[in-house]
Amino acid sequence: MFLIRPSFIRGITALTHQASGRALHKSHIVMAPIKVGDNLPVADLFEDSPANKVNICDLTAGKKVVLFAVPGAFTPGCSKTHLPGYVSNAAKLKSEGVDEVVCVAVNDPYVMAAWGAQHDTKGKIRMLADPSGVFIKALDLGVNLPPLGGFRSKRFSMVIEDSKVVQLNVEPDGTGLSCSLADRLKVKNIVGEQ
Repeated sequence: MFLIRPSFIRGITALTHQASGRALHKSHIVMAPIKVGDNLPVADLFEDSPANKVNICDLTAGKKVVLFAVPGAFTPGCSKTHLPGYVSNAAKLKSEGVDEVVCVAVNDPYVMAAWGAQHDTKGKIRMLADPSGVFIKALDLGVNLPPLGGFRSKRFSMVIEDSKVVQLNVEPDGTGLSCSLADRLKVKNIVGEQ
């Protein structure tokens, strides 16, 4: 028979409290932002409602996809320039071999659906929500913007072929409107193009 003495239990309890009070060992995992040549991380995004999950790797498998991300739906730069540029260039991008154009933001799916409806994205751009920022964090392309509610996506665009990043354009300050715009993308003659 195995007996446990009360002093042993007190010792374990004290050790537990000590360990929970401060870390005995710290290790830091340094993530590197996604880069050209990397495969996309596995993540579920949401389209129109929380019931409609879209796995980003399934969506991009065997396809050429343009994905762009914005700091927030309904924000001035996103609503006046970034999203409208992709809406007006969607047909051109698709004529150049793009199968899907996708917009991602750290917002809820209802907000993304309403924002898409306001900009007539139906049939042109899929509006995908990343409510808790899981996808953006996995890409290591997040930014803290307290006036917009805290964690958000940096502004970027990428061309993806069969779930692999073949072009990546991240705004230098994370929020500007220069290299990630629709008219700056080059979807022809990139890696994997015949």
